[in-house]
Amino acid sequence: MDSFDAICIAVGAGQPRDIQAEGREMRGIYFAMDFLSQQNKQLLGETMQQEEIISAKNKHVLVIGGGDTGSDCVGTSIRQGAVKVTQIEILPQPPIGKNPETPWPYYPLILKTSSSHEEGCTRRWCLNTKAFIGKNGHVTEVLIEEVEWHREENGQMTMVSTGKTETVKADLVLLALGFLHPVHEGFLNELGVKYDGRGNIEVDKNGKTSVDKIFATGDSVMGASLVVRAIASGRKAAENIHHFFCHEQKK
Repeated sequence: MDSFDAICIAVGAGQPRDIQAEGREMRGIYFAMDFLSQQNKQLLGETMQQEEIISAKNKHVLVIGGGDTGSDCVGTSIRQGAVKVTQIEILPQPPIGKNPETPWPYYPLILKTSSSHEEGCTRRWCLNTKAFIGKNGHVTEVLIEEVEWHREENGQMTMVSTGKTETVKADLVLLALGFLHPVHEGFLNELGVKYDGRGNIEVDKNGKTSVDKIFATGDSVMGASLVVRAIASGRKAAENIHHFFCHEQKK
């Protein structure tokens, strides 16, 4: 690191959100990106031990999370030969077309049907994951409950259980619940940068971290967000580093 005059960290928000439910430790439950990244590596010809491979072939797959990453899990599972693929989301089904509650620049919460969905899967909404049920340490079913969402006087949405529960057959569960903050283990912790209350890299008004000559930008600072915000943040980081160099040269 000493050979660089400045360093800019732009590693994104790669720490996946986990789920707190009974039986989470069972085999057969994976983060979505572990599944998708492995598939990409296999397509590029990388060899793996058989016991390391996460495969949807001949499996009943449950994808928890209704976003784009979940959609990728659906498509990949179908192409790997899954028996059935079900995708569930805790939030209500979004409207088709414009959503007045999420105008630009907010992420547009509208119903999206991807090519993966069109290949064939069951999509369901307002379902909360309660527990993973298994046999011999491997997941075989997932207990889910139906929920409703009510708007409070202050505008916030509150989730309420309807009391209705059911089990879904699943011997492969993929968690596509979004991302929290950059991965701390390894590179960032070795650098010694500080984090804010949400686990993102803490920076000052000039985009500088707690470590001298190290800057950070994008989702690693803001958390998972829109690509336009990441681009703007990257441009601002370039300006900040330029001003940093100009100041250093005057010393």
